[in-house]
Amino acid sequence: MLRFIHASDLPAYPALARSMFCDRADQFAHRLKWEVTVDAQGQVRDQYDALNPLYVIWQRADGLHGGSMRLLPTSGRTMLAEHFAHLCPDGPINDPAIWECTRFCLAPGASPHVAAALMLGGGEVLRGLNLRQYVGVFDARMTRIYKFIGSSPTVIGAMGEGRDRISAGLWRLTETDRQRVAQRARLSPDIAELWFRRAGLSPAANLAA
Repeated sequence: MLRFIHASDLPAYPALARSMFCDRADQFAHRLKWEVTVDAQGQVRDQYDALNPLYVIWQRADGLHGGSMRLLPTSGRTMLAEHFAHLCPDGPINDPAIWECTRFCLAPGASPHVAAALMLGGGEVLRGLNLRQYVGVFDARMTRIYKFIGSSPTVIGAMGEGRDRISAGLWRLTETDRQRVAQRARLSPDIAELWFRRAGLSPAANLAA
């Protein structure tokens, strides 16, 4: 199932949180060889996890992490503004209706449909919190995943070639996109909406997060 959890509420889900940060280490440090810090508990966290982001998490039947992504409003600190501003030709994005998506992570052995479920969950956040778009930085590997999901971004800036190419893009999920992504995820859009409503989030709560 999809969970929508602010960082401040993660202590209520210790096994889910622990497995999410451990899976980040597996993906980003061990498999992709990114320069990230793995702590003594074998977990990857960074300064943006301390800003009370909203996590969209696919929780497996055993209660552990199957996949996740992290969301933060661009009106505050973001990875894009502080580390990838060179990918924004018109300058860093600062708009409360546009949120940054980072740390898109899949657990080892996760089905490709989990990636689509996360995107569907992200769409519910857009709809439920009256947001307009997401912005994010992605590599060439993720381009193939987005095509499978059925929701590719509009590229606003890029650098590098081939496997080394990194891009910044904007996502806007239309209702047509929502239905297509739901089909890829093998989920009903209605159940995704129900899971979001159960999280008890609202535009007002979101802006205060």
